[in-house]
Amino acid sequence: MIAAETGHMQLAYDYFAEAARMDLEDLEHNTRDGLHIASLAGCWIAAVAGFGGLRDHGGQLSFAPRLPPALARLSLRLTWRGSRLLVSIDRSQARYELLARDALSLAHHGKRVSVAPGEPVSVLIPPMPEPAPVRQPAGRAPERREPGAGAGS
Repeated sequence: MIAAETGHMQLAYDYFAEAARMDLEDLEHNTRDGLHIASLAGCWIAAVAGFGGLRDHGGQLSFAPRLPPALARLSLRLTWRGSRLLVSIDRSQARYELLARDALSLAHHGKRVSVAPGEPVSVLIPPMPEPAPVRQPAGRAPERREPGAGAGS
């Protein structure tokens, strides 16, 4: 989540993939004993809060979405204070669609956006400045995942 928030999208994706692979590829050879709930939660947090940029700032719903190169789009549904919202993100824009309830005010990269039922709103995703390079602690760098790399790659 923090890697995505600070603009290190490849690193964020690498950590996301590492968490997802924990059970999908049975990395610790113990999936037969049950799933790693913390890894599953980490995947959800990376997708929704990291790539989707979802935050609750002082009771205000906000998004700052950005996708890593390996993901072309991301969609999520959520209920916020009784309002059902569909958020669809691609590389250039985010689309906010209210599925039920009254109008909803949210923030998109700090800009106020109002969404009414039946009136989806699309907002451009601003370019991200190039982040400063980071170095991981010894032995902690995730495996680099290339776009389109499947299981075992």
